[in-house]
Amino acid sequence: MVAAPASLDTLCINSIRMLAVDAVNKSKSGHPGLPMGCAPMGYALWHKFLQHNPKNPQWFNRDRFVLSAGHGCMLLYALLHLTGYESVTIEDIKEFRQWGSRTPGHPETFETAGVEVTAGPLGAGISNAVGLAISEAHLAAKFNKQDSKIVDHYTYVIMGDGCNQEGIASEACSLAGHLKLGKLIALYDDNHITIDGRTDVSFTEDVLKRYEAYGWHVQHVEAGNTDVTAIENAIAAAKAVTNQPSIIKITTTIGYGSPNKSDTAGVHGAPLGEEEAELTRKELDWNYGPFEIPQEAYNQFRQAIAKGSQLETKWNEDLSNYRNQYPKEAAEFERMLRGELPQGWDKDLPTYKAEDSGLATRKHSQICLGALGPNLPELIGGSADLTHSNYTDIKGETGSFQPETPEKRYLHFGVREHAMAAILNGIAYHNSGLIPYGGTFLVFADYMRGSMRLSALSELGVIYVLTHDSIGVGEDGPTHQPIETIPSLRAMPNMLVFRPGDGNETSGAYKVAIQNRKRPSSLCLSRQGMPNQANSSSEKVARGGYILEDCEGTPDLIFIGTGTELNLCVEAAKELTNKGEKVRVVSMPCVELFEEQSDAYKEEILPSSIRKRLVVEAAGSFGWHKFIGLDGESVTMERFGASAPGGTCMQNFGFTVDNVLAKANELLGLN
Repeated sequence: MVAAPASLDTLCINSIRMLAVDAVNKSKSGHPGLPMGCAPMGYALWHKFLQHNPKNPQWFNRDRFVLSAGHGCMLLYALLHLTGYESVTIEDIKEFRQWGSRTPGHPETFETAGVEVTAGPLGAGISNAVGLAISEAHLAAKFNKQDSKIVDHYTYVIMGDGCNQEGIASEACSLAGHLKLGKLIALYDDNHITIDGRTDVSFTEDVLKRYEAYGWHVQHVEAGNTDVTAIENAIAAAKAVTNQPSIIKITTTIGYGSPNKSDTAGVHGAPLGEEEAELTRKELDWNYGPFEIPQEAYNQFRQAIAKGSQLETKWNEDLSNYRNQYPKEAAEFERMLRGELPQGWDKDLPTYKAEDSGLATRKHSQICLGALGPNLPELIGGSADLTHSNYTDIKGETGSFQPETPEKRYLHFGVREHAMAAILNGIAYHNSGLIPYGGTFLVFADYMRGSMRLSALSELGVIYVLTHDSIGVGEDGPTHQPIETIPSLRAMPNMLVFRPGDGNETSGAYKVAIQNRKRPSSLCLSRQGMPNQANSSSEKVARGGYILEDCEGTPDLIFIGTGTELNLCVEAAKELTNKGEKVRVVSMPCVELFEEQSDAYKEEILPSSIRKRLVVEAAGSFGWHKFIGLDGESVTMERFGASAPGGTCMQNFGFTVDNVLAKANELLGLN
């Protein structure tokens, strides 16, 4: 292909810049500075390197592009529009940041086709990109043959100074270097400006030396405002390095082209204004009105449509040949891409009787993973350096995902909880059928919360295995004993929070979590053992709450229990029943699922006429008011825990049958 003349390159680059200026001005809100500075690198990457099909944004073997500096989203929207994505028309550009728009204030994968990740919190995008690259490497190792590469694509990122300051990026990029993810290429917009002004007020390290220490291949393009050829050469050089991720520092001027606001914090997060926009047009020799793009620029950018169609057609041919040569592998690969679970994936999930030995639910979780592993090849995950405490290993699996063995599906994240969650999100964003899970202690969900929130917001079916779920942790003390964590996770929209009460409910929680590919699940699991209940049900976990033990006629009191405290409710109910009281025990392994049931079902389980209810859970009481009302009571935690043996903690904080009975007697007026 003959290279375009420099003047056409400039016309295309300025098309990106001015779309950003005009959209932000019209909305009176946004960040024009980054798109104006990054336009040359965006153009070079998308025009010369990015393999994608604007007419099929979900084509599997496309390169993934992540705008980690998500506030500069007009760069991405401009590139999507200019290259011919139907999801971003010029009218969508004009509606930037407006109600119902497909061009929201930060890229959202669920709103706009062509957006690969929801990039808002800085550092999250580059960390998601590590997950995308892990997915590519794993699937390539699993399915590619010497004569057939059906998985072969890159993950490209544009990140900024803010991304490099956030700790999550350091965690993720350290792991990426260890894993030698050679198809991960980051373009670092080195513009020396953040909201507070010049970065030298807080950020003076040598970023490339840091990445070099991580094991990355590093380059520097000094004239990033104008030297498109240097950017292209650097990307080509990065692609040639196959055993290291790459970062290219590209020095730019934020707001390039603005005579009075470029290279200042003022252009970072505020419109240029009409007067400065006109001055910018003159500075860039841009003789077009607002939102007007010359046809020559469209023609250049929209070569991507024909190229993308050719790439996808060729890949489809390759897949057809692969299907003929390797029918078994092709069937599994295509099933995964369709998001279909294999036949019998859940057939080995265990069930339990009351006489079976009671175990901690973290141990039941390990048994479930062992049962799922052989039947669910898309299951992939690991732990943040707590494998032997979380029990997140898959029985029978040997080895783990390492540079030499990317076909393995166990991931050692190291002591990097936040990065783990973001990487799991990236695996889910890959949309290849992989089902990611990751383990840590429940209390450390606070380290992961930003990424867990993005799992919920972006409809990603990540499974969080969160063990040591209460003061029952014991001697590690209040730093490791979650009190408010479960209620706070329940407050997160679209997050399923499970606290199973025995082995059957743990199996049921896994079944629901695996089936929910657009909802993340938090499995809150105990360190200490508990008995299996006679009437527990893995199937009824899907209803969120159900009657575990009941009485003849209408109950006078309803116990609601979760987790290890469910058995306290059962034992207290036995005592009361022996005294002639009418008592019901409701198990509530997932509040969110229960609230989504029909009004008739909820009334059947918790009749509104029965106002005496007692919730028992070794966590904060927040949220339970909706079930216990004004006449109910709870045995919950209202302070931090203490360092002592787990049983001692439970006893001293009132999680005993005697204390539960005392509270029940008060409600029944028996004291």
